Amino acid sequence: MLAEPKRPAINRLFFALWPSAAVRQACAEAARGLRMRMQPTGYLSPPDRYHITLLFLGDFVPADKEAAARQAASLVRSPPFALRLDQAGSFRNRAIPWWLGMRELPPQLERLHERLRDAMLRVGVTPDRMRFVPHLTVVRDAGKPLPPTPVTPIDWAVDEFVLVRSRLDRNPVEYELLGRWPLTGAPDEGAAAPDQLALPL
Repeated sequence: MLAEPKRPAINRLFFALWPSAAVRQACAEAARGLRMRMQPTGYLSPPDRYHITLLFLGDFVPADKEAAARQAASLVRSPPFALRLDQAGSFRNRAIPWWLGMRELPPQLERLHERLRDAMLRVGVTPDRMRFVPHLTVVRDAGKPLPPTPVTPIDWAVDEFVLVRSRLDRNPVEYELLGRWPLTGAPDEGAAAPDQLALPL
């Protein structure tokens, strides 16, 4: 009998904004308030897993692509910025996750997403092409949709982005931080030039 082809190892990676302890606490309080007012089913997301995904790289990222992604990330230049989480809502997929988000999306956040995506493409790492909808999930399997709902504003000074691995081999799933990159660029500074980015030898 022919041997079955070897399945690729799961290596789920994504770039994200990673909140400070104070922002996590404020988000957790907002989540508890929503749960008391709206009475969803499901469960609250653990605060230590709070994040806003910038770019999802996939479930089976090979080691060479992971190394290339790290190299490209280190060359992305973008300024620090402020965002305000001031609205809750939900998605209409089967799990109906509830999230905290922004009524006004900071242009710097969109530019950071674009620069990071472009940097990945230059080194041959193809990210997921889903529409960028930044959000921070606070309830999972809510059982019913949440209409746009104002929450007490949570101000977040964003000064870095991170690379995260979802440890699907652990129960419950854990997030492992693989790298952190500060936002130190000037307001009009873009990503590194294409000739600065190359796959590692």
